[in-house]
Amino acid sequence: MIKFENVSKRYTDGTTAVDSVNLEIKQGEFFVIIGPSGCGKTTTLKMVNRLIPLSDGTIFINGKKISEFDIHELRWNIGYVLQQIALFPHMTIEENISIVPELKKWSREKTKLRVIELLDMVGLDPKTYLNRKPIELSGGQQQRIGVIRALAADPEIILMDEPFSALDPISREKLQDDIKKLQKNIKKTTIFVTHDIQEALKLADRICVMKDGKVVQVGTPNEIVSNPANHFVRDFVGNQHVGLKAVLKLEEIVQPIHEGDISQTLSCMIPVSTSLEEILEKLTEHEELAVDKNGEIIGILNRQVVIKYLAQNLQERGSANG
Repeated sequence: MIKFENVSKRYTDGTTAVDSVNLEIKQGEFFVIIGPSGCGKTTTLKMVNRLIPLSDGTIFINGKKISEFDIHELRWNIGYVLQQIALFPHMTIEENISIVPELKKWSREKTKLRVIELLDMVGLDPKTYLNRKPIELSGGQQQRIGVIRALAADPEIILMDEPFSALDPISREKLQDDIKKLQKNIKKTTIFVTHDIQEALKLADRICVMKDGKVVQVGTPNEIVSNPANHFVRDFVGNQHVGLKAVLKLEEIVQPIHEGDISQTLSCMIPVSTSLEEILEKLTEHEELAVDKNGEIIGILNRQVVIKYLAQNLQERGSANG
């Protein structure tokens, strides 16, 4: 779907922001680029829609060089979500979402239906929000509008540059959940940039870890955590604190099983003695795991619960070592 071949970006002052990157992002994949500030992740993202020109190499979309696309055609087919939401303050929510469909000359009726569909998709009642201005919305609501505005003309690709980093923790977690649910339904090819490893582990199909403009490792969340390529990845992910082989006290972190979910979770049961490493492996294949103790299901486990466990474990170890 999206292919980087020896892609580099150098600036006139001699800075190399991106250095010979080779990547292949699959159709419908949620691909997260992560790394410390200045590692080249945002530059890599912005080269896809030609906001930043390449110095060397080639980026292909469906086998076609991005340089061969008409610039307007290219950008209309790529949704873009920023940390700075950048809604037009003088426009209503409906007008903000309608911008690209109108540029593509969609009919007014088709555009209106699309706006209503998208608002419903993210749990914002169209009757309430269509005619509101951005200033009348909370930060989390504005960011939802930013996300669905990027989806309005049904683009093939979505680029997301640290879209939730300015939000408070509660709004951020809710939007992460929304994005995860949304991606399950729409299956867009998405490149998502973040510096937050918990966010990456929660959302990604695959993660690309960058440092000093280079790709250090690409893999599934489980591969990145359980088999870091080097000390940098191990330190960045923090798994030296986690103890992947350790047995967890699953009774303490499982969630109550929802009524009617037992039949769905029986196909992916794990014993209460399962290690974190095995759990991470299972969660790459299943949304939820049923936890069995002495022949009885005591609750369910999902990726969000495990991410919270990892975060708390890291915090506690960090405090102990400090």
